Amino acid sequence: MLKFRDVDFINFASLLSEEERLARDNARQWTEDRVIPIIEACARDGRFPQELVPEMGRLGFFGASLQGYGCAGLSNVEYGLVMQELERGDSGLRSFVSVQSALVMYPIHAFGSEEQKTYWLPKLQSGEKLGCFGLTEPDFGSNPGGMRSRARRSGKEYVLNGEKMWITSGSISDVAVVWAKDDDGVVAGFLVETNLPGFRTEDVHGKMSLRASVTSSLSLHDVRIPLENRLPGATGLKYALMCLNQARYGIGWGVIGSAMQCYDTALQYTLFRKQFGDKPLAGHQIVQERLVEMITEISKAQLLALQVGRLKDQDRATHPQISMLKRNNCAIALDVARRARDLLGANGIADEYPVFRHMANLESVNTYEGTHDIHTLAIGESITGIAAYD
Repeated sequence: MLKFRDVDFINFASLLSEEERLARDNARQWTEDRVIPIIEACARDGRFPQELVPEMGRLGFFGASLQGYGCAGLSNVEYGLVMQELERGDSGLRSFVSVQSALVMYPIHAFGSEEQKTYWLPKLQSGEKLGCFGLTEPDFGSNPGGMRSRARRSGKEYVLNGEKMWITSGSISDVAVVWAKDDDGVVAGFLVETNLPGFRTEDVHGKMSLRASVTSSLSLHDVRIPLENRLPGATGLKYALMCLNQARYGIGWGVIGSAMQCYDTALQYTLFRKQFGDKPLAGHQIVQERLVEMITEISKAQLLALQVGRLKDQDRATHPQISMLKRNNCAIALDVARRARDLLGANGIADEYPVFRHMANLESVNTYEGTHDIHTLAIGESITGIAAYD
């Protein structure tokens, strides 16, 4: 495999503070040392490298942008740069960290009781405990409000029933943040320990994407939890969507890492690969045109991510702005990966190079946490004032 070189055509690093560059460089070095050497084998075998979890905990990757409870307290830009480097290793690894951070720790931190925060957050931050996020159902993806999962109150307990699908880390989690409708038909968040009677998981097999990640279904049949396991500040679907917004922000940064890895691989490959005589592929006009398009889109994606990150650090980032970040950066990353695969020719499908793995992963990343079209409608509603979801 070709060794990664930094991808920074516009001197993007000059826009970062010393602390931001340090966060990026620490995650970059760890990814180079611990992820890159094993990730192709993990993807080939369909294995999540769970042995890396304690290291990621010690490095502060989990809940990195949260304050207190053992969390690193990074800025949103620093957190984004960490996501970039993790996804440069593999989208599945970044997805795992995103779920642990944005979809499990964030709702506990933002909407949980002090008792819930004190018990769960330090354990989740260290990696001692793992979590998952149960919102999507087999029949409800882009329309989460249609969920059928129910939480019925019975004395001092809630009784949960429902099915969840496409759940990252489902079968390896100790706790699930499950979203279900209460007796009033209102969506609410509940902390459900996965060892309870009636809680079952089953992994999804045969995946052609995110193969180094655990993807599961969840089944809840008369699962009983105490009343205090309800997240007190998360009553209403908007709170689940707030969690997704945190994850989308991390995705917007993460996919830049995949694009950078694919571009750098394609650039290096076309510089040493000769065709039609002794001239390298990179010396041909069409190849240069494709490389120029790739680096241009990556540079624009970096600037978009940084601006949204700066706004988020000022508590000024809006949901449509984060939708634009996710929508644009996923699209350009997938396009960069496809162009890189094409430039590598037949070698583009071999896992000697990381391009096809990234390309396949990005097909999933482009879909989850809101598809390209759903984010188009979210932005469209923002600029016109007219909802067009039906």
